Amino acid sequence: MRTSTGRDEERFTAETARFRRELLAHCYRMTGSAHDAEDLVQETYLRAWRSRGGFEGRASIRSWLYAIATNVCLTALEPRRNRVLPSGLSDPYDGPTRPPAQVPPGEVSWLEPLAEYLVADPAAVAAGRESLRLALVVSLQHLPARQRAILILREVLAFTAPETARILGTTTAAVKSGLQRARARLDELAAPPEDLLEPTDRRARALLEGYVTAFERSDVGLLEQVLRVDATLEATPFRDWYAGRVSCLRVLGTHVLGAPGDWRMSATTANGQPAAAVYRRDPAGVHRAHGIVVLAPTSGGISRVVEFHDPALVAAFGLARALPG
Repeated sequence: MRTSTGRDEERFTAETARFRRELLAHCYRMTGSAHDAEDLVQETYLRAWRSRGGFEGRASIRSWLYAIATNVCLTALEPRRNRVLPSGLSDPYDGPTRPPAQVPPGEVSWLEPLAEYLVADPAAVAAGRESLRLALVVSLQHLPARQRAILILREVLAFTAPETARILGTTTAAVKSGLQRARARLDELAAPPEDLLEPTDRRARALLEGYVTAFERSDVGLLEQVLRVDATLEATPFRDWYAGRVSCLRVLGTHVLGAPGDWRMSATTANGQPAAAVYRRDPAGVHRAHGIVVLAPTSGGISRVVEFHDPALVAAFGLARALPG
């Protein structure tokens, strides 16, 4: 026989579980970390369960959950550094060819990629991709946390100004003012807009396949074919990043590609962009997880390559930690 608590849990789950994926995307936009976002969604549901008795239906369940999630994120962000990519730390490196310089552990907090399958609603995948692309998520991290929340709630999630004010416990006037300042700051930060290809576009798939094949064959010539002349290359946890195809090919060919077969990759999707799990061959001949690479495909080639050197990310994308030699 079910207890009343059991029935309450079933009802709570039925009413709230369908919002989990979009709440995860929201917490990711706020924090720039897929790992943090998972923890914050868990905290959101825990707080929602504990405070369910105070929910009186004056707002929708969705906006009630977003109010909890947003305030959980704001609290979590208070003591933390903003997450960045190498291009947010310095100008591109254009000196003599050398191995990329690493940032000492703990000096910065790195942005993380987000696996699309964790947040994708098949009915609205394309509509949500643009708001999760790396360039926007990076820019959001430069906004003060409350401005970031206002912009996401208003521009991405389409809450009205009064709804946003209720979620944040502020006034409609403050929301309008905060949104204006957030838009102005994003305009300052924004790179020239690019018409990125959808990951399902055959041209995007071909560019990803070419990039993967080039690495697996250690073929600089093939890389040259898929990178745009103005392509950029960056990788965490390295401070150096590179602008222009010539610079990118020089560092890849000299310090990264190695011998044919040193690398293997498995295609995936991250942040609404083509991506691949990266594996590097160890002395025993086993290809072990190395990280995730995310590409920005355009009709003229790949404009941006970002690799996240963190083996744990591969498992977070639901992929194998190692591949047989």
